[in-house]
Amino acid sequence: MDRLIYTAMTGANAAAARQSVLSNNLANLSTNGFRAQLATYRAVPLRGEGATTRVFALEATAGHLNTPGPAMRTDRSLDVMARGEAWFTVQGLDGTEAYTRNGHIEVATDGTLTTGNGLQVLSNDGTTITSPPGAELTIQPDGTVSAKVGNQPANAIGKLKMVTPTPEDPLVRGGDGQFRALSGEPLLPDDNARLQAGTLEGSNVNPIEAMVGMIQTARQFEAQTRLMQTAESNDRAAGQLLNLQG
Repeated sequence: MDRLIYTAMTGANAAAARQSVLSNNLANLSTNGFRAQLATYRAVPLRGEGATTRVFALEATAGHLNTPGPAMRTDRSLDVMARGEAWFTVQGLDGTEAYTRNGHIEVATDGTLTTGNGLQVLSNDGTTITSPPGAELTIQPDGTVSAKVGNQPANAIGKLKMVTPTPEDPLVRGGDGQFRALSGEPLLPDDNARLQAGTLEGSNVNPIEAMVGMIQTARQFEAQTRLMQTAESNDRAAGQLLNLQG
């Protein structure tokens, strides 16, 4: 069979992978603090006997779009938005420390503070924060969480652990959709990090750009499949010619 089919196959696989990334981005258009995932290709020459005349298309790790999403005012005391490059700290499903820009905080039935998707919010000392029953919670710009029960004075019950990644140890997205440090080690708290209460950060996905990208990628996939069909036709025609000569 013509080797063209293998070259076209890698292009189709890369286009299908990019389509999956774009679809996931578009599905998270309304997810608080979501960071759009990026997908790129790279051309890898196929080396072997003879001249290097063919290249394979392979996926390249591009990370995520790190621009902040739009600020959405909610006036809810437990909705917070990290300022600048700061991130909130949560406990991932695997028990490790993870980071998110989703500042929609809720109080679980046991009083533990969690994000909207159920992950426990961690304090500066790496432990969870628990609210007293019936308490009214407020969060200060530095992340301090205060609880007020009835007419009693408000008391601090913990401080949200906020971190700021560095170029030497950036954040990478894990398979569970949460971010962790590239080194695999927990980041140190940033005492200078600040948040804005009563506001949530939206997704930074551009819906028009994502939809245009999906249309473009679908056309690329169709072009690659047509090349594979052409290679099959060439192979069939070559077989017929050999049969005639035989």
